[in-house]
Amino acid sequence: MAERSCEIPVDKLPTDKPHKCDQCDYSAARKFHLDQHMVKHTGEKPYKCDLCDHATAWKSNLNQHMDTHTGEKPYKCDQCDFSTAWRLSLAEHKAKHTGDKPYMCEECGFRTADRGNLSVHMRKHTGERPYKCDQCDYSASQKGNLDRHMARHTGDKPYMCGECGFRMADRSHLSRHMRTHTGEKPYKCDQCDYSAARKDDLNQHMAKHTGDKSYRCDQCNFAATQKSILSQHMSKHTGPKPYKCDQCDYSSGHKGHLDQHIIARHTGDKPYMCGECGYRTAYRSALAIHMRTHTGEKPYKCDQCDFSTTTKGHLDRHMAKHNRE
Repeated sequence: MAERSCEIPVDKLPTDKPHKCDQCDYSAARKFHLDQHMVKHTGEKPYKCDLCDHATAWKSNLNQHMDTHTGEKPYKCDQCDFSTAWRLSLAEHKAKHTGDKPYMCEECGFRTADRGNLSVHMRKHTGERPYKCDQCDYSASQKGNLDRHMARHTGDKPYMCGECGFRMADRSHLSRHMRTHTGEKPYKCDQCDYSAARKDDLNQHMAKHTGDKSYRCDQCNFAATQKSILSQHMSKHTGPKPYKCDQCDYSSGHKGHLDQHIIARHTGDKPYMCGECGYRTAYRSALAIHMRTHTGEKPYKCDQCDFSTTTKGHLDRHMAKHNRE
């Protein structure tokens, strides 16, 4: 029997949207689509997996989820060996072969191969943050961001490095951490030989080429290349230090600083390792500085002579020589 197509000709699609949400501006041509939309407001997830804690609002999603337990991957790429349990994952994968990005943001021109990615992207323009923490005022545009935030409340760190035992709350952070052991640096500068294990580090490096410091403090002359750096700086003015060590009197305005303090002062762990020589340190920033001894990079340059160095502190000491002249 020939397979029947589920596609509806474009000229047969309904153009009006009589089914309207009573909690927002959403409307749909079909009641079924409105019913699917409403779960965003109710949070109801009636379809539950009997093998794990997964729950979903839609039966079709549960059916696909079950394939993760059986190992079945019915959706196969016809151009390589890739297969997946999810039809949408196959569509996204195929875009790697075609390079096609049919979904475009009308606000900024951003393009993507996945309609879901475009929906998430649009929240940057609308400011929508549908994922809300039930323990504080935090909200996020993506569920993954909320999941990472919730780890701050629970303290749960289920992902552990098999090399050094370092634990973290986010699987993507584990992938980044592993590069400290493998030495992999996939993010490469297109203006020099610099490469980095983290995209954020490459972004910081690029500011050395552009000189752009668009984030400015409104209480002093400080300027930074990244919003996160400015936020850290502002704590010097505002003063609150909500992150407190439970083993000594240390406190900090930033959770990352507290984590580093505990590792360096109390546990003695040194999770960051140089892939070139085996040097280990408790601080990621210290590893980045150390790596310059291998790469020869000297990003801090004197504007009065040819001197350059690997650290800002060395440059500051050098500049004092000019100031005394």
